[in-house]
Amino acid sequence: MFAHMRPTIKDIAERAGVGLGTVSRVLNDHPRVSETTRAKVMGAVRDLDYVPNLAARGLSMGKTQSIAVIAPFFTRSVFVERLHGIEETTSANGYDVVIYNVDAVEKRDRYFRTVPDPRRVDGVIVISLPPTPPDVARFQRSTVPVVFVDVGNPICEPFDRIVINDVAGGRKATRHLIDLGHRRIGYIGDIPQPGFNFTAGEDRFEGYRRALIEASIGIRPEYHLDGRFGREVARELATRMLSLSEPPTAIFASNDTQALGVLEAARDLGLDVPGDLSVVGYDDIEMSDYLGLTTVRQLLFESGRRSVEALLRRIEEPEKGPSCDTLPVELIVRRTTAPPR
Repeated sequence: MFAHMRPTIKDIAERAGVGLGTVSRVLNDHPRVSETTRAKVMGAVRDLDYVPNLAARGLSMGKTQSIAVIAPFFTRSVFVERLHGIEETTSANGYDVVIYNVDAVEKRDRYFRTVPDPRRVDGVIVISLPPTPPDVARFQRSTVPVVFVDVGNPICEPFDRIVINDVAGGRKATRHLIDLGHRRIGYIGDIPQPGFNFTAGEDRFEGYRRALIEASIGIRPEYHLDGRFGREVARELATRMLSLSEPPTAIFASNDTQALGVLEAARDLGLDVPGDLSVVGYDDIEMSDYLGLTTVRQLLFESGRRSVEALLRRIEEPEKGPSCDTLPVELIVRRTTAPPR
């Protein structure tokens, strides 16, 4: 009978000998159903191998069963890992994910205006994209809840947030090099695209700066170079820094992709890592373990998972005060750092 079509709640009702309303109450776990009736309906569900249509069920409850994720450059490893955490958690809770990739300021502005629409999604997760004051006002007027991930800007305090203490992470990386005995420590950062207002790189540099000051080590301008995100740019910057008359004995790169560029520059110049040069990255993306890279691990998958949990709590309790969940960072010591010669 059901070989070529999915069973419906009408089929469940007929098999269990109850009304459609009773089936609906059982499937929605309504308390006003006797245990005998509940067992009868659930027996029919198992017999017919019934799978609820989440979309239809959501519409009947005034929901879309969809969550939007607005993320910049989502093919980069950092964002991919966060999205894995988001996708796994939404799927486990019966939601679909719609990803909006932001590779231009115009796209970000358009998505911020149009995506938080209750006809489209039940909630929005924004990754690493600080809003403007007009964006904040618009989000607050919307009935769609918004959660921010990796946005430390105080402007987001009215919303639920999952944040990473990048200042602490930058300090941990630099402190590790200082404790090994390094005093000439370089920093290679990335220049955010104009208009995006990313803060992670600035916070990591601030951690680097604080660690040097705490150790009474002078901050040398020639040991600080920033460039566009990418391995090749970092390779060029590191080559320039390592060609100084008094080059650094260690370099902290603001992300693992740039750290790879530093390792390539050291190889080009015939330098031994970590004998001649120690290198520390940031993020602990998958390739870091393969390369034996010492790095600062941030909980990328976990940040995605917690953002969904925060959003689902907000959907259930819209009047609850905003929360801020700060995730820890951890120094992972591998093969690219050692005391200076």
